[in-house]
Amino acid sequence: FFFFQAEDGIRDPLWSRGLGDVYKRQVDAVLKIVDKDKPQNIDLRDIRVVKKLGGTLEDTEMIEGLLLGNNKATHLANGPTKITDAKIAFIQFCISPPKTDMDQSLVVSNDAAMDRVIEQEKEYILKIVRKSADTKCNVLLIQKSILRDAVTELALHFLAKKGIMVVKDIEREDVEYICKTLGTTPIAHIDQFTAEKMGSAARCEEVELGGTNKMIRITGIQTLVKTLSILVRSSNQLVLDEAERSIHDALCVVRSLVKKGSIVAGGSAVEMEISSKLTAFAKELTGINSYIVNAYAQALEIIPYTLAENAGLSPITVVSELRTRHANNGEKYLGLDIKKGALVDTFKERIIQPTLVSSSALTLATECVRAIMKIDDII
Repeated sequence: FFFFQAEDGIRDPLWSRGLGDVYKRQVDAVLKIVDKDKPQNIDLRDIRVVKKLGGTLEDTEMIEGLLLGNNKATHLANGPTKITDAKIAFIQFCISPPKTDMDQSLVVSNDAAMDRVIEQEKEYILKIVRKSADTKCNVLLIQKSILRDAVTELALHFLAKKGIMVVKDIEREDVEYICKTLGTTPIAHIDQFTAEKMGSAARCEEVELGGTNKMIRITGIQTLVKTLSILVRSSNQLVLDEAERSIHDALCVVRSLVKKGSIVAGGSAVEMEISSKLTAFAKELTGINSYIVNAYAQALEIIPYTLAENAGLSPITVVSELRTRHANNGEKYLGLDIKKGALVDTFKERIIQPTLVSSSALTLATECVRAIMKIDDII
């Protein structure tokens, strides 16, 4: 059933060219990050969609690990681009000579002074590199710096000699997800660089996706946090953006099913059935309560009205027939099939939706109206 709902959520002309089981991957993706003890706490931010130009939609794959689509390993001094049994550290300090707090000019008057400056810079960088190597770190992720170079060519040379793979210019907004996935703690100063703050993975490598298109792939991550990545491929940016939107829609559908494991009839059948029951209940009430309940019931009819209007049908005819058959014939699953342009038994036709979708819409709409009605004045 999850597969069917995900397929319905991802249904799009872009995906109709023999993509086969892509919807199954979206179901697998959500189920892999679910905490069985707290299924209601699903966070789709734990599923990262990485878009890369090249290839086709059929090359889309789900990876149980971390993908860094906008970064690649440094190749200076023949630094390593593939590490097995990786010990990964994420640093937020720069491996480069420090700058003063204010703009100043340093005048070097002779060769001896120049040699001292170069030697001190070298010793400063070597101290950081030795400290990193002493912790058995062999993969170094460096956050992007806007004040000065995050890492210099000299530092990259020393790190390569120590066999440390370097991935630089990690964006600030990616820090939380990367550290959560790898089980690392961001290191803000070299004195805080310890083995306890590093993460472990079976493999960290730079992979080529054709031509100069490269990315970092980390797999076999040893952490209890459940995250994963989806790599989407296509030949142009427009298709990539549309594919990402479709995948997000499918993930949201599956999340709704996991958070509240029940379904209701689609095609506006559930709204019309509620409207029918409320109309009957309003007749049993008196005064203003009867008017309020009846108005609420009429408001729900806007759903089938809009659905019929968007399908190119007569909304008045559709809503009138739905109202009559729900109230008099007891056809509680009767709804609109826009493909057939007719009223059908939605459960038999598999026109269904997660209960959470309908219940959330009703709850939020009701709360919104209540909040508006509590406004006494507008300033």
